[in-house]
Amino acid sequence: MKLLVIQHDHMSPLGPVAGRFGEHGYDIEYHLVVPADRFRAPRVSTRFPDFTAFDAVLAMGAPWSTYDHALIGGWVVPEIEQLRRADAAGVPVLGICFGGQLLAAAHGGSVAASPHPEIGWAEIHTDDAAVVPAGPWFQWHFDRWSLPPGAVELARNPAASQAFRLRRNLAVQFHPELTSTMLAGWLGNGGAAGARSHGVDIDALVARTRELSADATRRTRALVDGFLAHVASGPSPRHI
Repeated sequence: MKLLVIQHDHMSPLGPVAGRFGEHGYDIEYHLVVPADRFRAPRVSTRFPDFTAFDAVLAMGAPWSTYDHALIGGWVVPEIEQLRRADAAGVPVLGICFGGQLLAAAHGGSVAASPHPEIGWAEIHTDDAAVVPAGPWFQWHFDRWSLPPGAVELARNPAASQAFRLRRNLAVQFHPELTSTMLAGWLGNGGAAGARSHGVDIDALVARTRELSADATRRTRALVDGFLAHVASGPSPRHI
């Protein structure tokens, strides 16, 4: 089985998400959209692989807004088209944060700036713990989606919708891939200043991440299991 991972930037490795897919027998192919030397100027050209040539697709997060074409250029448009083609072909897609927002935009929802940005660990209310375990989950987002037509919201908190399912697509607003090492990379690459500007205590954030590491990894493994067992195996558009 083959998993395609769309890494929108070099600061978004998969952490325990990749490990769990590997334990399920997936060979992983990565496509990096914005290379490290263009991180500050992400208006790049990229040729996406054919999503329908894979058994599953994972669309990762990014520090940009899906609708900010003036900054990131037009690569969001062909990616959205690939997500639609994957959906039509019944290829399961897991979208994380930015990737989840792309799923919303691809299937008739919308994405806009959130009046309540989230940075740090937050509880969520889940309607289906077999797919989206209860938190806390790590959040770092300034935008939020509106649900696409036909989507079933699976989790939420007062700040935003936190997960939805649509056929074989699962979008999550939080970051199940987050590790202490990954957080250090985000903070050291400009994220610390942005977090502080929103009143985040960086030392407390790092300590909390270290404290929750083992439990967060366990929940992440359960989320991947739930995606594969209950979403990836669900009905596709061809069977509805």
